[in-house]
Amino acid sequence: SKWVFMNKLDERGIVIRNKARLVAQGHIQENCIDYDEVFAPVTRIEVIRLFLAYASFRDFVVYQMDVKSYFLYAKIEEEVYVCQPLGIEDPDFPDKVYKVEKALYGLHQAPRAWYKTLSTYLLDNGFQRRMANKTLFIKRDKSDILLVQVYVDDIIFGSTRKEMCTEFEKMMHKKFPMSSDCSYLCI
Repeated sequence: SKWVFMNKLDERGIVIRNKARLVAQGHIQENCIDYDEVFAPVTRIEVIRLFLAYASFRDFVVYQMDVKSYFLYAKIEEEVYVCQPLGIEDPDFPDKVYKVEKALYGLHQAPRAWYKTLSTYLLDNGFQRRMANKTLFIKRDKSDILLVQVYVDDIIFGSTRKEMCTEFEKMMHKKFPMSSDCSYLCI
């Protein structure tokens, strides 16, 4: 494992935030030895276009949010061990390794673990997952509907009723640290 440091820039190239991540060296993992399955559903651009077209047709209020450090909230099922990152080795035990409890950037199974964590949370809170598109979650309340489209850590959601969007935003903030506030998407 190693630390990766990045600067997040604004549109003018000015540093607005420094980011640091502990990244597992997943390139040395071997299929069927270190993990069995890595697949996580991914939304195709056509699906997002359909979502936005439907939202426009139904006069939805549409928002976007993303989960901060999303992999850190997903538990992995496999036993994974990583070396101590350079620069922060334990001087008393320099040859020891760490057992990974939660997903880290770089692990092959991290996206699948994150999808499982998020989808379980949504299903436990009354959403239904579509069979044809496993990244679309729907919640109905009488004649109103809330659609949630997931793309890894980015989420777009919309409803015929603004209160359903507010309720969803609060529900997500309760479980995961989200990007500051939701961004309203003007369609």
